[in-house]
Parts: sequence; C-alpha cells; structure tokens
Amino acid sequence: MCAQCGGPVAAELDLFGALGMPRRLVIEPAELEQRYHDLGRRIHPDRFASGAPAVKEASLKGTALLTRAYRVLRDPVSRGLYWLELNGEKLSDDNKQVPPELAALVFEVQEQLAELREASEPTASESLAAAIREWRGTVQEAMDRARDALAMNFAKWDEGRAEPNSLIAELKKTLSEIAYLRTLLRDIDRELEPPSLSG
Repeated sequence: MCAQCGGPVAAELDLFGALGMPRRLVIEPAELEQRYHDLGRRIHPDRFASGAPAVKEASLKGTALLTRAYRVLRDPVSRGLYWLELNGEKLSDDNKQVPPELAALVFEVQEQLAELREASEPTASESLAAAIREWRGTVQEAMDRARDALAMNFAKWDEGRAEPNSLIAELKKTLSEIAYLRTLLRDIDRELEPPSLSG
C-alpha cells in the first residue's frame, strides 16, 4: 500500500508476503481468512476505479496475487508443494514411483477395482463393492496418518528442529503418499458411485 494515497503498489512478493504473513508452514485458518478478507477490501479494484492507470493495474495484480496466495496457503497439501517450490524443489524430482509403504495397498485396491469393473453377476458385484468399501476405510486411515505426518513436518520446519535436506525428503515422501492416496480414494468413490439415471 502506498503511504501517501493508500493505493496498492506493484511489488514482487511470495505468497506469504502477499498476505503479510511470515514464512511459516503452521497457519491458523481463521487468521489466514481474516487477513485475506481485510487486505482484499483494502486493495479491491472497485476502490480505485477512478485512479491512475498504474494504480488500477496494481490493484488488479494485487487482488489476483492475494487470491492465489489464499487458495494455495489454506490447503496444507498445496502449501507443502509451494514450500518445495520456495526451496527450489519439485515433488517429481527423484520421486517417480509409488512409495514402498503404499505399493501393496495400491496394488490390492486397484486389483479389486478392476475385478468390480469386470464383474457381470450382480451378486459378485455386491460382494466386491462391500470389500472395496472396507478398503476405502483402510485408505482413508492411511490418508489421515499422512496428513498428521504433514502437520508434524510443518511444525519441524517452523521450529527449526531438523536439517532442511532431511525435512525436504520427508516432505516429498509425505506429499507423494497423499497424492497416491487421493487418487485411490477418487478411483474407489468413482466405482462405488451409483450409476447415473440420466444415461
């Protein structure tokens, strides 16, 4: 914000800076939302509709940056991916296979889903669907554990409790697990969805 006119000014900020927050991974959702709405009201383009073109442009860019910052930082997974980016890393770097701890679960669930897709008898389909519903519970428990591990990783970063390279490796591992588990949950839910009547 410009000290003289109160208008937005162009600035190169990371997403934490856009919201006036320190670079910390543990974020209180209510505080994040409050900052987003407060800043959004202060730099909204409607407030500067009759202003100089540079101020209007800065308002539009600032609002876009603010919205992106809010969307990325409110979700722990996207926040973790952004943190990797800030540290010059990508999730895909040296990380292209199913995490070993999940390999058996992924294989078993995908095999059951394939059997359900191929089942022609209603009784077999019902039995397989029941088994897959049980697997869904197992996958959801694994997702809950992975999200807990992500929260612990964030706390370690903020408290400086471990060496950054080991935290990066741990963060990548956890985010990779979450990505595979999300895909599994999506595939399970898609197969268990009742068929559309509009078809």
